[in-house]
Amino acid sequence: QVQLVESGGGLVQPGGSLRLSCVASGFTFSRWPMNWYRQAPGKERELVATITSTGGDTNYASAVKGRFTISRDNAKSTMYLQMNSLKPEDTAVYYCKLTILGLKRYDYWGQGTQVTVSS
Repeated sequence: QVQLVESGGGLVQPGGSLRLSCVASGFTFSRWPMNWYRQAPGKERELVATITSTGGDTNYASAVKGRFTISRDNAKSTMYLQMNSLKPEDTAVYYCKLTILGLKRYDYWGQGTQVTVSS
């Protein structure tokens, strides 16, 4: 079955960097676009970045544009989120998400990885 496993979160000072990874299994990773979401305490989950199946096109939320970079390695079935110039408002649990569209829509989420930006 589909599994998405995030890693790479942690505590970092403002201005620092982190690189998140999402390792996928149980489906043909290279066929599908992928997404990073985040959810801060007391807030709704929000879309952070998306990447097409080939990695040729990406999109970002305005709050992270220019600081975060989404990428993928289809040979390793892994997606990444490079986060630079981190701010306290980036503190959240970060999730990777897969949506498979066929006769029905199926959404799959990882368990999340905590990112805390604090001095």
